[in-house]
Amino acid sequence: MQETESIDNYILSHIDQESEYLKALYRATHVKLLRPRMASGHLQGRMLKMFVQMIRPKKILEIGTYSGYSALCLAEGLADDGVLYTFEINDEQEDFTRPWLESSPYADKIKFYIGDAVKLIPEMDLYFDMAFIDGNKRKYIEYYDLILPRLTPGGYIIADNTLWDGHVLEATNPADQQTAGIKAFNDMIANDERIEKVILPLRDGLTIIRKKTS
Repeated sequence: MQETESIDNYILSHIDQESEYLKALYRATHVKLLRPRMASGHLQGRMLKMFVQMIRPKKILEIGTYSGYSALCLAEGLADDGVLYTFEINDEQEDFTRPWLESSPYADKIKFYIGDAVKLIPEMDLYFDMAFIDGNKRKYIEYYDLILPRLTPGGYIIADNTLWDGHVLEATNPADQQTAGIKAFNDMIANDERIEKVILPLRDGLTIIRKKTS
């Protein structure tokens, strides 16, 4: 499709609007942080909220908090007794992100941790009904292996960036470990019979994974 920007604008004008708080966070992300494209943004944020409302999880895991935009959208969809556990490995991100989460209308639903989720989650003995993976692309398989045994049967994993700007279609440069990580993850998911899966060509690719019940 040639008129991508026009289509994007059309879509955004015909879906639920993001809150003023999310708009302010998105602006601040672009002004103050490197790689602001990592923030989920309006369309993906509304989709994440709706996924939560459809799945109705009690506990959500997010790996890769970044500026907190996706965390707020996930928390927005939670019921009053729901909890989001979100992990950010980059400790330099905390000064920006924590105030946005703790000042939000959903602060009481969000538990924000700085550190490596792969190490922290087993120590905390956490289990989840839904997970959103948006961390280090080189470690997607490691995240998946951590999450799946801790996911309730019928639970969902949503993995972001699984089309990786189309680089999944290219021969992998040995030095490009992020693309290699995404491609290896996609190949593994495609052949895992414990789950059902579909890739949505939304933004940079969004894989929806459901853990089978038997």
